[in-house]
Amino acid sequence: MEPDEYIRALAAESLARDDATGWWDTLYAAAGEGVTEIPWDRGGPHALLASWPGPAEPRGSAVVVGAGLGGDAEFLAARGWRTTAFDISPTAIAAAKARFPGSPVQYVAADLFDPPPSIAAGFDLVVESLTVQALPPSYRERAVGAVRALVRPGGTLLVIAAAADEGERSEEGRRGR
Repeated sequence: MEPDEYIRALAAESLARDDATGWWDTLYAAAGEGVTEIPWDRGGPHALLASWPGPAEPRGSAVVVGAGLGGDAEFLAARGWRTTAFDISPTAIAAAKARFPGSPVQYVAADLFDPPPSIAAGFDLVVESLTVQALPPSYRERAVGAVRALVRPGGTLLVIAAAADEGERSEEGRRGR
């Protein structure tokens, strides 16, 4: 089965159980066992993050929402940000820690909708890359609010999203109503 088909099947099973995020850990565990791959794992930062000029000097704390295997978080840490990275998948967090032993990044398994105090505080930079749009439409407004709450007053929110083709938008719109 192709990775995209496998992911859609996992997500559909999870949604049928009224669990919008449960499939993430199953996916990362399957990838760790070689059953599939994580198609969005680039082995490094997202190209748009890597090309973002950002502030001339890192100015404090950063958090990566939906950190996956850590590429974006490591990029920020290497540029001087005190970086926290979290993901709903404990398996993804364990894999990121194994991938980057000795990293200064604070990796945390956490739920965006119920973050622990270490994440609930305001950050100078919040990076959200493709996480909110991977959620079912009915969760997105709440997710956007939760991401926005991570940004301290005067901080920066960097959102990376992909455009859906017309067919995906139409189908998504029907499911979301």
